[in-house]
Amino acid sequence: MSNNKTARIEIQYAISSDGLPTEAELTLWAQAALNSIADSTGEITLRVVDAEEIRALNHSYRGKDSPTNVLSFPFEMPEGLPLAAQDLILGDIALCADVIAEESQEQNKVLTHHWAHMVVHGVLHLLGFDHIGDSDAAIMEKLEIDILASLGIPDPYHLPTA
Repeated sequence: MSNNKTARIEIQYAISSDGLPTEAELTLWAQAALNSIADSTGEITLRVVDAEEIRALNHSYRGKDSPTNVLSFPFEMPEGLPLAAQDLILGDIALCADVIAEESQEQNKVLTHHWAHMVVHGVLHLLGFDHIGDSDAAIMEKLEIDILASLGIPDPYHLPTA
């Protein structure tokens, strides 16, 4: 199932804060998600943002006036672009450092593990996976669990309780 192609992954930090993952970590997590799906390569931009920026994006694109942890924006191919260019750009992912840190603390998760989960989750959305219906959610969660396990990260849906 793994093809280990290398994608072009651009990292943007719209904020500066302690506890943010490094570019190398973000790239590793995104590439692991891409490698889990055959023929998945292309360009992805990961943008680390604050609560206000993600709230504005969530409001503009989803009609929800609140911050969220991750938003994925799959690239929509303009008409007339050559077929050869169609797989070059996968899309953009916005990751909210504030929400991810809050969720990590509330859910008693290791912060870097939660970041990895959110990156993997966002990349899978760019690849066409969703969790609207129960069966789609089960497929997406299984992929997330497997990808995270390949990175040595425990199942985020069934963590042991203290």
